[in-house]
Amino acid sequence: MLRQPTPVIDAIVAEHPGYRPLTLDLFRPPGTGGPLPLVIWVHGGAWRFGTNKHDGPQLAPARIGDRIVAAGYALARVTYRLSAEATFPAQLYDVKAAVRWLRGNATDLGLDQSRFAVWGESAGGHLAALVALTGDDPTVGDGSPGGVSDAVRAGVLWYAPSDLLTMAAQNHPRGLQDHDGPDSPESRLVGGPVQEMPKESAAASPVSYVSPDAPPLLLAHGDQDRVVPVGQSRELHERLTAVGAPAELRIVAGADHCFVGADLVPLVDEGLAFLDRHLGR
Repeated sequence: MLRQPTPVIDAIVAEHPGYRPLTLDLFRPPGTGGPLPLVIWVHGGAWRFGTNKHDGPQLAPARIGDRIVAAGYALARVTYRLSAEATFPAQLYDVKAAVRWLRGNATDLGLDQSRFAVWGESAGGHLAALVALTGDDPTVGDGSPGGVSDAVRAGVLWYAPSDLLTMAAQNHPRGLQDHDGPDSPESRLVGGPVQEMPKESAAASPVSYVSPDAPPLLLAHGDQDRVVPVGQSRELHERLTAVGAPAELRIVAGADHCFVGADLVPLVDEGLAFLDRHLGR
């Protein structure tokens, strides 16, 4: 019987005075030789809640992490400062710090630093999109020492906010949030009502960073999402394809947020198949 490699738990990837250390957990499949491709998982929770220790109740039955590892990928579950701890762009800087730490330690960790992908859901999908679209962008950084890339080769984005300034206009008829309200998750992320802070809101929106050089992205979204409007994924997909960037859009009929009302298994399979194609497996 193949021995399961020991996971790396609570590895500290960055520290900021006055905040909790930023950590990640790394899991690797058993019996695999050579450097492994890596999936970096970014949890959701409206930038206010969530943990890298387990998935939320809607996603837990799919055992997504186990399936990623079973498919032959290493899996890193990362953390970031929540919006009550710090406003944007702290969250993006934190996920980028995790990417750099993983790449900088790739040899010791048995990772193929040329085959990194990011996968996120909801708020985590938003951060995953930003990481994918701003890889090695010198204008988007926290001043950390250079020399280690924070780029990724592909991304899977599940029901992710893409344009904070259009969320309210795109809201579902039975939407559960006033996205422009001062207490909305988006407003808390940027530090004030999004429409009163257009510069900050645009800077926190993945659509602002679309370019032909974007890595391949798979966007998946339920057409009955009452939390993050499906128009968010449609908008990002339209922007990407308009400049010739490689992007795929999967609209899940009848699914609410977290794909409630749909079967998660084929959606995980689609994500893994997408990564297989673009990470060269």
